[in-house]
Amino acid sequence: MNSGTYARLYGPARPAPRSEHKGLVVVAGVLWALTLVSLGWITLLVGLAALWGAAAGEDTGAFVLRYVAVVAGAAATLTALTFAPGIRRLSWPSRLLLTGIVACPITTGLALWSWAAVG
Repeated sequence: MNSGTYARLYGPARPAPRSEHKGLVVVAGVLWALTLVSLGWITLLVGLAALWGAAAGEDTGAFVLRYVAVVAGAAATLTALTFAPGIRRLSWPSRLLLTGIVACPITTGLALWSWAAVG
């Protein structure tokens, strides 16, 4: 066997050059920041509603439990989407962008609607 071929095949490992995804990371970060801020607002409203209901003497455990179940189900759905076989081939920034595109309009729309309803 040619020594050059042998060295290329079995020589020291050279890491693949890193591709830059700065634009994807920035857009995904903005989408996820909007999503998390919106989720925080909705959680604040749910907490205040539960507190108000508890002050009125109502049982708010089922209300809060239902909210926690919806958030946990949404997180499980986004996790399943992130690790779906066709999506797994994408890079991490692309996966985060995709899940941000799915999650952001729902939470942000609900937060904006609740902001208009409260205000």
